[in-house]
Amino acid sequence: MRFIFADSMDTVDPAYNFAADRNGAGRAVHRDDVYPHEFLASPPYDGILVSRGIVGDIRHPGKYSEAQMMRFRREGARQFLRYPEARFPDSMLIGDCGAFTYRNMAEPPYKAADTMGFYTDGGFTHGCSPDHLIFDFDEGEGRTRAEVTDDVRARFDITLQNAAEFLPEAKHSNGNFTPMGVIQGWSAASMAESASALVAMGYNYLAIGGTVPLKVDQLERALAAIRSAVPSVRLHLLGFGKVEDLAVLEKHNITSFDTTSPLVRAFKDARKNYWARDPSGVLSYYTAIRIPQAIENNRLKQKALEGRLNQEKAKQLEDGALTGIRGYAQGSVAIDTALDAIMDYWGALNWDEEASPSRQADALKRQRLQYQRTLEDRPWEGCQCRVCQEGGVEVLIFRSSNRNKRRGIHNLHVFHTHLNAHRETMA
Repeated sequence: MRFIFADSMDTVDPAYNFAADRNGAGRAVHRDDVYPHEFLASPPYDGILVSRGIVGDIRHPGKYSEAQMMRFRREGARQFLRYPEARFPDSMLIGDCGAFTYRNMAEPPYKAADTMGFYTDGGFTHGCSPDHLIFDFDEGEGRTRAEVTDDVRARFDITLQNAAEFLPEAKHSNGNFTPMGVIQGWSAASMAESASALVAMGYNYLAIGGTVPLKVDQLERALAAIRSAVPSVRLHLLGFGKVEDLAVLEKHNITSFDTTSPLVRAFKDARKNYWARDPSGVLSYYTAIRIPQAIENNRLKQKALEGRLNQEKAKQLEDGALTGIRGYAQGSVAIDTALDAIMDYWGALNWDEEASPSRQADALKRQRLQYQRTLEDRPWEGCQCRVCQEGGVEVLIFRSSNRNKRRGIHNLHVFHTHLNAHRETMA
């Protein structure tokens, strides 16, 4: 089972200065920044997925700038991502259309022929047929085709029609990529129906879409139904975020999956920001310590504008928190002293005048206990990845994008190490 990282221009500045919170002198975005596979000694994934909707084009802008978009199309994905096959042999480079980016449109903005061109120009190893996202998922047996809305039926039919048009285009193109038919459905039964139709068209590698909002039991029902319909075909799971439940994928013989979860949880999860793997092979998680920049943080600026917080005082609290955590890491400050300084700043940042004093006290206590565990365990000292070796305790400070994405790169490293160890055990 191969882990594919869904790229969204997630790079870091290798010359970033932690003490000054500044990028390297003269830094140019992307040119001087590095991807996770460049930053670490070995790539923390088995391939990269790039969505056409993220790259964008003239009619439908994505996350890339116009110059980046044009260079991507001109150079190809591997050169733009600095992911050459010579350095990363047997790596997968999957393209999809990014159905979530056009979810509110009546029809996908991309057709089979121009999508095939995007994959060919990009030099992808695998390319997904253009699909249209279906949001609903029924419990139990699910609704019949006659019982779903016109919109759901249309999205189901559009996805299959595009797949039917895409496969012959791919076979007759000059591109050397494996076409993947995309499954969409409103129930386990309809997903199985879609899978059967795609295999009948001639696809031997299917990508399962629309699973991001599904609960684990719903996903398992869908996978069981698909596997019952197509027992031997290769399956890829698009956007799998529930990485703690890999056993579900193994049970149904999933060939590959893509996710950004280890990286984005570094700064979007409330608690599971820093990942670690204990000697017994179990993943554990730590809460990063939030010390935002007092002058630049929007919440603090808003409080200052409303007269609820003095910015000079906030800057003093920020400096105290940073001095405390760094001193603790160096062994010159006691843990309680460091936590006092950190929580003074946290309290100023999160104080809610409408909450009762007891609720405020409970919130402070809960947060302090989470931070205490992070500091006491000192997880940054037990990791040999470049992120932790260079950053030390700075990796555990929830602060700027460069710090947070570095922590995300560390998480990718831990997760890929965990997956590799599991694969060796299963071999």
